[in-house]
Amino acid sequence: MKQIRIPAVYMRGGTSKGVFFHADDLPAEPTRRDALLLRVVGSPDPYGQQIDGLGGGSSSTSKVVILSPSRRPDCDVDYLFGAVAIDRPVIDWSGNCGNLSAAVGPYALARGLLPMPAGEGLATVRIWQVNTGKRLLAHVPVAGGEVVEGGDFELDGVTFPAAEIRLEFLDLGRDDGPAAAVGLFPTGRPLDRIDVPGLGQVQVTLIDAGNPAVFVEAAALGLQGTERQAEVNGDAQLLERCERLRCHGAVAMGLAPDTAAAALRPATPKLAWVAPARDYRSAAGRLVAAGEIDLNVRILSMGRLHHAMTGTGAVAIAAAAAVPGTLLAGLLGAPRTALRFGHPSGTLAVGAEARLVAGHWSVQRVQLSRSARRLMEGHVLVPAGLA
Repeated sequence: MKQIRIPAVYMRGGTSKGVFFHADDLPAEPTRRDALLLRVVGSPDPYGQQIDGLGGGSSSTSKVVILSPSRRPDCDVDYLFGAVAIDRPVIDWSGNCGNLSAAVGPYALARGLLPMPAGEGLATVRIWQVNTGKRLLAHVPVAGGEVVEGGDFELDGVTFPAAEIRLEFLDLGRDDGPAAAVGLFPTGRPLDRIDVPGLGQVQVTLIDAGNPAVFVEAAALGLQGTERQAEVNGDAQLLERCERLRCHGAVAMGLAPDTAAAALRPATPKLAWVAPARDYRSAAGRLVAAGEIDLNVRILSMGRLHHAMTGTGAVAIAAAAAVPGTLLAGLLGAPRTALRFGHPSGTLAVGAEARLVAGHWSVQRVQLSRSARRLMEGHVLVPAGLA
């Protein structure tokens, strides 16, 4: 079998990994491009391991990124993200990956998509997030004409410390569509009740910040908010209930005409459950005491519990906590502009300031700190007929 070589970089960003490409190195036609990228990652794989590809058998490691110089005068790079299903021939292009967003700036600088600063300090990379139509800023440490990757910044869910990359997610919320859907809340309300077969009426916050997200109280699903991956991902009935709720949330948000269509976009909206602070053991065995955190939050990614927290999930948490009347603000007792929450791998601090303009809530920016590192540079190999 003859194979072809395609330039690529395998990168960690935050608590995720993905294969990064320059748009010029991939087929322009979407169907051909997606077939090639599925083969690169190793999907679809009925064994769930992606052994014959670069995916790692989890939603956190089954991802692709396509970058190019930006066509916009206010941005340096256009960033397109694909969430690759493991067991199906599907790449969901409907949302962003907040974790891999941290690797976009380092890739763009190293690849020469914008000039590398000569001195030492922070290089600001202006990113157009194509999936969501939003701007991001990445503040990337540089020195001696190279990206600085080593450092002492620690991120729960990542084993080794690295250099801190500060991300700014700008102008969150919808700015088009029906008047009621403008702002953070697609329904125009910070709190909704939706009818879900088998669950009855479920109280939720439906928000579009970073990515569309459905927040539900853990107790509504029979959960405590302290769950770890094995107990959730091994419970097929629980995952089915969560998917049913997620799909009905997607329809209520206007993201899909019906639940069947919602099932075809597994990456968005995300479903997360929230609960009051409670002691638990992290995936690494550390005791996370209730006194360290304000809430416990767990989020599903591509139908499975995420091992830490998605970056865009953290953005949505920050935004929802800042607005009166949301499920999160209710659990906190009042809106909060800063909080620390617990997730399966540890804790994370986030913050946002929301404002009410012409009857609609919006958030100008949410800041997160992440890290990133190039794991491998070179070429991926795929069967010749795919390119």
